[in-house]
Amino acid sequence: MSHEHTWDLSSNPPKVAVIVAGGVGVRMGADKPKQFLELNGRPILLHTLETFLNSYIDMQIVLVLPADHLEAGKKITDHLSGKERIRLTTGGETRFHSVQNGLRTITQPSIVFVHDAVRCLLSVSLIHRCFEQACTLGSAIPVIPATDSIRILEGDQSRALPRAQIRLVQTPQTFRSDILLPAYQLPYQTNFTDEASLVEHSGMPVHLIQGEERNRKITEPIDLIIAAEYLRSS
Repeated sequence: MSHEHTWDLSSNPPKVAVIVAGGVGVRMGADKPKQFLELNGRPILLHTLETFLNSYIDMQIVLVLPADHLEAGKKITDHLSGKERIRLTTGGETRFHSVQNGLRTITQPSIVFVHDAVRCLLSVSLIHRCFEQACTLGSAIPVIPATDSIRILEGDQSRALPRAQIRLVQTPQTFRSDILLPAYQLPYQTNFTDEASLVEHSGMPVHLIQGEERNRKITEPIDLIIAAEYLRSS
């Protein structure tokens, strides 16, 4: 299928969210992976899953977890309304391999969302916008403007980058499956830090979309405090 082909939104293509929760969260200094830490009394992972389940009644979820935390993941998903739309699989050595494991479960042409489990404050609206753009353009990569000054290191020197041209990348990175799945057949390289970099390397264009300030990745203890405040204020 050509990447110039536009999918007819009225045909309602299948939707699959590959939610990557394969990390162990070293920077949090906690006794369990960060996706299982509590935010407002509920596991971070639960907030993420519910938003995707609520976004579309036909949204299917592939939840990628560390092998030794599959049981903990199952306990969380067992209590969810819509749990029949969730499949669990194990993560790999890197994020690339974890996503690859999740994509192996996709067997029909679909719109695929790849999302970090610990970005638990995304909105249903963002999911909808990513879906619609991926249908028309083939991809939707949520980004927000950089607010800090940015410098790039070059040996023992550094130079400023023009902040107005910098965007910070978020998830869900959303693609038609005929674009994303072939890209994941490429041999792994360490510079494949996300789906956009991989798809770009495969020779396909990627298209940006406005992300959300609150769609933060929870990586350190301060992020939990900020996330709790977002939830309280909303």
